[in-house]
Amino acid sequence: MADFGEILRNIGEFGFFQQLTLTALAFPNLVRVFFMSSFLFIQSDQERHCNTDWILGAAPNLTAEEQLNLTLPREEDGSFSRCQMFVPVDWDAIREYRLNETACMMDGWVYGSMLYESTIVTDFDLVCGQSNMVRVIQTVFLAGILLGSLMFGPFAKSFGRKRATQIPAVIMFVFTLTTALCPNIYLYLASIFLMGFGGGGYRVNCIILSTEWIGVSKRSWGACVTQLFASLGQCVLAGTIYGIRKWRVAQLIAAAPLAVVAVYIWFIPESARWLLNKGRTEEAKQLIAKTAAINKQPVPHSLLENVLDPN
Repeated sequence: MADFGEILRNIGEFGFFQQLTLTALAFPNLVRVFFMSSFLFIQSDQERHCNTDWILGAAPNLTAEEQLNLTLPREEDGSFSRCQMFVPVDWDAIREYRLNETACMMDGWVYGSMLYESTIVTDFDLVCGQSNMVRVIQTVFLAGILLGSLMFGPFAKSFGRKRATQIPAVIMFVFTLTTALCPNIYLYLASIFLMGFGGGGYRVNCIILSTEWIGVSKRSWGACVTQLFASLGQCVLAGTIYGIRKWRVAQLIAAAPLAVVAVYIWFIPESARWLLNKGRTEEAKQLIAKTAAINKQPVPHSLLENVLDPN
C-alpha cells in the first residue's frame, strides 16, 4: 500500500504541475489586499463645511467669502464651523434679525483641499456625526473574514478543497465589483461584509489545496508563497492608490484580475489526498497520472495499483 508521500516522491514533489497550481492559487492573494483600499486610504479630518448654496437663491451676487460669513458660525479659534450652519430663512428675516440659529448639515458638504480625489468619507459624507462609521466599516469587513474562515474550513472537509476555493473566489469577484458601485453606506457595508466573507474563505483553502499537492520537502515553502503574494499586493496597492487616488477605481482595478480568477479557478484540480480520503480512488489515480505527465515523470503502474491510503 503506497502512501501519498511516496506517490509525490515518484511523480515530483514540486514539479511544473505544483508550481503552476501554486501560482494560480496564490495570485488572488496579491489582489485581495485591494479590498481594504476603500477604508485604509482616507484623509482624516479633512477641510469641509456645510453646503450653504441656498442663500444664493436670495442673493446670487454674494462672493464666496460673503456667503460663508453669512451662513456659517465660527469656532472659538475664528475658523468656520466644519459641522454646523445657520438655519436657512428668507432674505427679509436675514436683514432684520440676521442668522443666529444653527443646525447640522442639511444639503450635503463642500470639501476643501484633499489628498485623494475621492474617498468613502467624501462619497458617503462620513464626517461629524457619521465619522464613527469608518471604524464600523473596518469591523464589518473583519467580521466577514472571520465568518468566511470559520464556515469554509468545515465546508472544505465535506465538499472538497476545490469547491471551497472556487466559491469564495467567485464571491470575492462579485462583491469587489459591487463595492465599487455602491450608492450609499448601507449597501457598501453589506458588500464589504460579503467581500470579506469570500476573502476569508479563500485565504484558508488556497493554502490547503496548493500544499496538499506539494511534497514534504517544499510544503512549508509553498505555504509561505501564498502569503508572500499578499505582501507584494500591499506594495502594489500603495503605488496604485498614490497614482489613482480614487477608491472606486481602485476597487474596479481589483475586480478586473479577479474576473480572470473566477474563470480559471474552475480548472484547478481537486486535491488527490482528499479524493483518496473520501474513497474516490479512481478519480485520484487519474489526477496522479495527469500530474506525472505534466511533470514529465514516469509513474510505475504498480504504484497506481497500490494507491489506497492518503496519509
